[in-house]
Amino acid sequence: MELKRVVVTGLGAITPLGKNVAETWDNLQKGTSGANMITRFDTENFKTKFACEVKDYDPKDYFDRKQLRKMDMFVQFAVIASDQAIEDAGLNAEGIDKDEIGVIWGAGIGGIQTFQKEIEDWAKSKPTPRFNPFFIPKLISDIAPGEISMRHGYHGPNYGVVSACASSTNALIDAFNYVRLGKADAIISGGSEAAIIEAGVGGFNSMQAMSTKNEEFETASRPFCKTRDGFVMGEGGVCLVLEELEHAKARGAKIYGEIVGGGMSADAHHMTAPHPEGLGATKVMLRALKDAGMKPEEIDYVNVHGTATPRGDIAETLAVKEVFGAHAYDLNISSTKSMTGHLLGAAGAMESMIALLSTRDDIVPPTINRQEVDDEIDPKLNLTLDKAQKRTVNAALSNTFGFGGHNASVIFKKYVD
Repeated sequence: MELKRVVVTGLGAITPLGKNVAETWDNLQKGTSGANMITRFDTENFKTKFACEVKDYDPKDYFDRKQLRKMDMFVQFAVIASDQAIEDAGLNAEGIDKDEIGVIWGAGIGGIQTFQKEIEDWAKSKPTPRFNPFFIPKLISDIAPGEISMRHGYHGPNYGVVSACASSTNALIDAFNYVRLGKADAIISGGSEAAIIEAGVGGFNSMQAMSTKNEEFETASRPFCKTRDGFVMGEGGVCLVLEELEHAKARGAKIYGEIVGGGMSADAHHMTAPHPEGLGATKVMLRALKDAGMKPEEIDYVNVHGTATPRGDIAETLAVKEVFGAHAYDLNISSTKSMTGHLLGAAGAMESMIALLSTRDDIVPPTINRQEVDDEIDPKLNLTLDKAQKRTVNAALSNTFGFGGHNASVIFKKYVD
């Protein structure tokens, strides 16, 4: 069976760096930090008091009261990003066969805001159990793709993907496979997350996974840096429209680039820690390259998972060197989580969009907040420190890894007819 080519025809984003793709991409190129002191709740008794929030977000700017009763914030972000991407792709036009369009969406945590509020309300109502009838529908992770499909009338494949921080990359890989196998004309795919609340911040603090540099919050996300002490939480939603090439050409769609391969692997090592030698990370990049039919030296840029955890950054750079060999020193490597924070289940969609746009514009966004690179990280690697770098980017690879040892990688190329 001949596989079909799959291109990206629409993008949408609401992130800590902007409320659309253009704002987000501009701030990424400028090396802007998205970190701020948390406004969602009182952090007085929390170890971490900062995060990368979506700035000045008011849900009433997007939804009416009736809609908001049914939507957790992670679903709000999913709907906003997907609305933008669908409009950008022109898939809301007359004559589109909605039976052949699906939605596959990633969220690692889902409706944690709803869960926390309902449990708090229930505790106050004891001994009588009182729960909102929308509690469960708002909570479940798969309600985001359901909401998107209902909003636009898409009857194709529809489900949610959960693999911790790899969720939206796995969603994109699934979407890619459905389209190239001819099972859909297009798939709306991406991820969203909204976990900057007491339960989210407190839970990650208890694991000692997040940075506590409250006095230096703007520069606290420090991938590869000797003084890094954990990730900075982010939030938002990012959507990519994956479409079969001939279908896109027939309707005159704009094409951002082509998705050519995806890989998945498991560390099979530890509940939360990466394999110290990056074995799972090595396997997943090799599988993505094999799936794309590409050689390592054909990749120009790797957007690494790069969360700024003490062991994770080291393991990933070891894996990059193992996969790319001498070519590792010709690559641009960057961790854009230094700017966006870690969007958890939405991180893969965010960084896939960045990898894609790097091929369109021939620019690699930087790793910011460098003080002194860790001695255990090869100093000859080009980590794209401090400032964006112009270079020809014909192909870019994006990594995302999740608790449970889930690893996923995707590869994007410039579109050539």
